[in-house]
Order: sequence, then structure tokens, then C-alpha cells
Amino acid sequence: MNLLTATDNPEQGTTVDSLLQEITAVGLRLEGIDSTISTLAAANKSKCLDIAGFQSKVSDLEQRVVAVYDHLNTVTDGELRFHCIKLVDLENRGRGDNGFPEHIEGANIQAFLKETLPTISGISFDPSLEFQRAHRLGPKRAEDSCCPRPIIACLLHHTQAQQLITTACPRNHSKLMAVRYILWRTSPKRQMNVARHFYHPTLTYANWK
Repeated sequence: MNLLTATDNPEQGTTVDSLLQEITAVGLRLEGIDSTISTLAAANKSKCLDIAGFQSKVSDLEQRVVAVYDHLNTVTDGELRFHCIKLVDLENRGRGDNGFPEHIEGANIQAFLKETLPTISGISFDPSLEFQRAHRLGPKRAEDSCCPRPIIACLLHHTQAQQLITTACPRNHSKLMAVRYILWRTSPKRQMNVARHFYHPTLTYANWK
């Protein structure tokens, strides 16, 4: 019996060599695939790092936007309060820029009011107006002051005060804007308390009628 080796059979040796070449080629291909996979993995890692960086930047931008928004709200609120204060100040200045100019009354305020109040109210008083007292409120100011001190005057006769309150103000309100005056009813404290006690029943009766 004859035993043949691979070298003894030329065809079998060619087949083995061919298989070895194919295996070597497959190995080379696998190495190329492995290299490609490594390259893709590195690229994917780089992209992940880029995405993480973008997320960090987006988070930072969001924080900046929130900070800017809060700052804007603070500035807006501050400016709004500032302009409100300015508006109130201008309104107060406008309201203060009226009344009788400083020192126009001369040395006698009561005599000045006796002549002036009938003119601006459109009422002829008989007898003429009489005052318990009349004076400027506050320290003296310059003659050209844009905010003259108000004159505080207390009429002697109650009927004259009532006439001014009930007639002059409603009828001549538009004429009094250049020189503004305000009238109050004055009574003893005890009488005011009694009047206040009857105010609500009187109001209810007036509504019932």
C-alpha cells in the first residue's frame, strides 16, 4: 500500500496554497475593515465630543439669555419707576405753578382777598368779605418763584363761606384754573362729630326718596 503526502499530489498542493492565499486575503480584508471601524469609532467619538461641546454652549447661551432677560426686566422696572417719579414730579410742579404770585398781595392779604375773591368767583358780597385771618403758608420765597406759597384764609361769616362753596366752585370752575383755590367747611370738633353721626342715615333717606 502506497501512502501519498501533499507534496506527492500536485493538485492537492495547489488547492492548499489557494486556500492559504484566500485566507490571507480575507485576513487582510478583515484588517482593513477593522481599521475602517477604528476610524469610524474615532470619528464618532469626535462627533460626540462636538455634540457635548454644542450642548455646553447652548446651555451657556440659555444662561446668558436668562441673565440678560432678568437684567432687562430690572432695567425696565427701574426706568419705569424713574419715569413715574418724573411724571409725578412734573405733575406736582404743574399743580404748584399756579395760585397768586409771591408778594402780589402787598402788605395786607385780607384787603387783597376782599378785592380779588369777588372777581374770580363772580359773586358780589354784601357786606364785603371779612376774614378771621389770612396768611401765606410756609417760609418766604422769591418774587419770581414758579411755585408760590398758598394763601390760607378763614372767613369770618359762615354765610359767605357757604355762598362760595355752593355757588362759586361749580359755576366758575373753568375760570378758576389759572388761580386755583380750595374751600373747606370748618366747624367745632363736637359739631363735626354730631354731623358725622347723622351722615349715613341722611344719605340712606336721600336714596330712599
